[in-house]
Amino acid sequence: MKVHHLRNATMVLETADKVILIDPMLGKKGTAGPPFTLFRFKPKRNPIVDLPNNAMNIVEKTTHCLITHLHPDHLDKAGENFLRTRQIPVICSVIDEPILKKRGLNVTQTVDYWKPTDFLGGKIQGIPAVHGYGFIAKPMGNVMGFYIEMPNEKSIYLSADTIYTDDVHKALTQLKPEISVVACGTAQLDIFQPLLMRMDDILKFVKNAPNQVIANHLEAVNHCPTTRQQLKTEVSKVGFSDKVFIPNDGESRTY
Repeated sequence: MKVHHLRNATMVLETADKVILIDPMLGKKGTAGPPFTLFRFKPKRNPIVDLPNNAMNIVEKTTHCLITHLHPDHLDKAGENFLRTRQIPVICSVIDEPILKKRGLNVTQTVDYWKPTDFLGGKIQGIPAVHGYGFIAKPMGNVMGFYIEMPNEKSIYLSADTIYTDDVHKALTQLKPEISVVACGTAQLDIFQPLLMRMDDILKFVKNAPNQVIANHLEAVNHCPTTRQQLKTEVSKVGFSDKVFIPNDGESRTY
């Protein structure tokens, strides 16, 4: 499996005969929407960086698309247009299916929480995700992580936008994914607690992951203060540098 990190949570899993696009935010810098914060962090329109030059060459090979949730930093208008015009098969949560179909997307499969179903010759199941600490999680809406097993490929857990929960712990310690992906930007709105894991929970995720970890959701939207360098420093302090891949936009790794 070749994993391409494009920007934010947008990534591509490339196998021998399938190319799976995840959470496509494909628009140019500043086109996905207004700032998520106005006061806590500098109010820049999102995304705050352009896609890397190699991104669309990879995206154009897409055969399937996985969507974890409907926030515009995971599915923007450009991403929707790409999926709709090409009628790319979309796989999503059972909860998100009606909205995505209404937008004209070709939803070919839905996934439920903790229920394995057939997927590209293997299996996929939904893992619950909680998009924030405390009160803020409820208005942030439903999110689904995915645990994927495909023939002759590494198993992979896409935790999606979540804090560290019992379900995340269960996915790491019982399913034992060979690759685990964690959103590390510690996103925050102008008020309320963070929407993603704080650093202590990111490090807990890394510690409890049984194998390799990929860190994403960094330095692409204006409400995510954690930088790649900060994460590298903290991971190094606890001796996990060899375990964690913190890709730059456009960077790939083969597993």
